[in-house]
This record gives sequence, structure tokens and C-alpha cells, in this order.
Amino acid sequence: MSVGIVLLAHGSRDPEWARPFEQLAAQLSHNVAGPVVLAYLELMRPPLDEAISALINKRATSIRVVPVFFGQGGHVKEDLPRLVERARKSRPQVAIALEPPIGEQPAVIDAIAAAIATSERAA
Repeated sequence: MSVGIVLLAHGSRDPEWARPFEQLAAQLSHNVAGPVVLAYLELMRPPLDEAISALINKRATSIRVVPVFFGQGGHVKEDLPRLVERARKSRPQVAIALEPPIGEQPAVIDAIAAAIATSERAA
């Protein structure tokens, strides 16, 4: 059984905006056994549906959709559940789980606070 991960970011018209998300996906792919792909909600490619198809093509039998958002705004509360449900219905053979936004995880909050505190000491 292979677990694939979709890191789902918002998207932007500015291609430079995606750089930290690309770095995150690259680093994560070295730390997990299954495939990792980056997807965007809008303005950039690939969209979620294409990313899920790419993971299935890489033989993922279950997929974790991880919103790379800091909190639960309208996209996370309304748009993402609809998109994931549509993907589940069109691919009933694959378990697709939508996780909470990464920014709400205590370890992420701790890491950001530590990075800010470290930057203050270095200044």
C-alpha cells in the first residue's frame, strides 16, 4: 500500500510565490516513503484533481490532502471539502483524506514561533 500526499496551496499570479511550497514538497519527498505532489487551489497548476491523478498513476492506493494554509477560511471550510468529495466519488477505489490546515498543527505553530525568536536573537 502506497500513501501519496498532496500539498495543496492557494496559488498566485506570481510564480515566485510558489518557491517555499516547492521547497517544502521536495524536502517532504525525502522524508516519506510515498509520492508527494504540490497542487494549487487557483491561478497555478496543477489543480487538485490533476495532482490526485498523478499520485494514482504513481500507484498510490490512499491519498492525504494536506492544505498548506494557516487557518480555516472559506477555501478550507467550503471549497476544499467539495473538491475532495468530488475526487472521492470519481475514484472510489482510492481512500482520499482531507487533513486540517497545516498552520493549525501545534508543531507548526511552535516551529514558526521558534524561527521568529531565533531571528530576533540573531539581529
